[in-house]
Amino acid sequence: MRMLAFAAATMLSATAAIAQPAPNSLVLSAGSAPERTIIDGATWTCASDNNVVTCTSTGGSSQPAARACRRAVARFGAVQSFTWRGQSLSADQLAQCNQAAA
Repeated sequence: MRMLAFAAATMLSATAAIAQPAPNSLVLSAGSAPERTIIDGATWTCASDNNVVTCTSTGGSSQPAARACRRAVARFGAVQSFTWRGQSLSADQLAQCNQAAA
């Protein structure tokens, strides 16, 4: 019986860990951003430190990172870095994202 309870508890904690998506983040190339913005269900919270604007969010719709980047750039402007659900875009992908939204 103890073994069954242990197995059930282990499965529940593993399921909870899997269900939580990785946080999303971006760093703007220039300018400023509103303190809080919702894009495709992701609530972005932005802060500026030494003229560098960094935004983080959790949640959001299930979509490729490149599309999520284009949607964010359309709202915020060009980005220096972008991570969506644990996937960070490469320099080439960032260039395409910034160009597509221009």
